[in-house]
Amino acid sequence: MLPLSFQPSLPIAVAFSGGADSTALLLACVQKWPAQVRAVHIHHGLQAAADQFANHCQQLCDQWQVPLVQCKVNALHVAGQSPEDAARKARYAAISKAVHSHPDLQGVKDIALAQHADDQVETLLLALSRGAGLPGLASMPAQWARDGLQWHRPFLKVPGAKLREYLLAAQVAWVEDPTNQEEQFTRNRIRAQLLPALDRAFPQFRDTFARSAAHAAEAQEILDEVAAADLQKVLEGDFPNIHALQSLGSARQALVLRHWLKSAHQTTPSTVQLAELMSQISACNTRGHQLHLKVGRGFVRRDQGVLVWTAED
Repeated sequence: MLPLSFQPSLPIAVAFSGGADSTALLLACVQKWPAQVRAVHIHHGLQAAADQFANHCQQLCDQWQVPLVQCKVNALHVAGQSPEDAARKARYAAISKAVHSHPDLQGVKDIALAQHADDQVETLLLALSRGAGLPGLASMPAQWARDGLQWHRPFLKVPGAKLREYLLAAQVAWVEDPTNQEEQFTRNRIRAQLLPALDRAFPQFRDTFARSAAHAAEAQEILDEVAAADLQKVLEGDFPNIHALQSLGSARQALVLRHWLKSAHQTTPSTVQLAELMSQISACNTRGHQLHLKVGRGFVRRDQGVLVWTAED
């Protein structure tokens, strides 16, 4: 039996794809909390095997007497968005909507996801490859709140191989997503090429990388508190005052701008966009200086003495 250290409220919902990881999670939850587990399967419709995955999930849930809710989503990505990111966002939105509205999920306040230690390492390596800051290096949190729900990743310290060993010992089958073998996806290349090399060179890398991610998350939490306090000092109504921003050092100004865009508008500037925005803020020394820049998913403009962000049409 796999250990589950988290203590969710019951009943709990498990995001269930039918793959090895989510199958192990569902089984572990069913063993620990019998009759208190629900499952949600997201049907992406992106490959021919999607119907087979859904049927497998239904058969296994029937066998374990777990209520299963299946949701079909449109996970097609838009220009400039990765297919993985589009599918991930569609999954979270569909799970949240189902939990809030489906009668079979009534009473559910906690949702469990099956990402494990290898997934955490892959996420950290992806962040490093993209030159990410602390939010990216913090990787995936073990627990967080969103849409009035508590989300959990109880397997972040468990290697993926251990989950498969658990299923083999229990004689439980799972489905294999064929796209996991396609190495045009960066995450798949990391899994196939880098993780085996890391295993040979640094056998404890899962634990040490996890500690680094935790240190980054802790540091980011402190910076978020500083940014929130600074933002309150520079706001004029709901908008950052340009003169007040100019009084901050460049690092604090960047921190505040990122926090404002994320907390107020749920958007994130690129490094280039943020640098140009700060350059324009520094140049705003006359009333006639105009400012209108693409930032994140919209535009920042100057409105007299403040900054205003509007979404792209």
